[in-house]
Amino acid sequence: MSDGYVMELCGNKAAYQIVPEGIKSIDLEKVGAAIESCGYQVGIRNRLCWTFSGPCELTLYPSGKLLVKTEDKGVAAEVAQQHVEEWAHV
Repeated sequence: MSDGYVMELCGNKAAYQIVPEGIKSIDLEKVGAAIESCGYQVGIRNRLCWTFSGPCELTLYPSGKLLVKTEDKGVAAEVAQQHVEEWAHV
């Protein structure tokens, strides 16, 4: 059974990359607004990526990939689930 995403530990072991299954691109404005509505503060906002600060640091890419900056795999998995269930499909 699939969770709807692939989660990979980054080389520095301080972040996880979340790759939603079946999504090739997203609308950064819409997905960024959805993340912001969940209490995250927007940092950088450009056509290449958006960054967020909150319970953990996030970087969102137009491909739908999400970088979750945390060493806690449980936190990364919770954010990944929220990304594929709520944010990525707005």
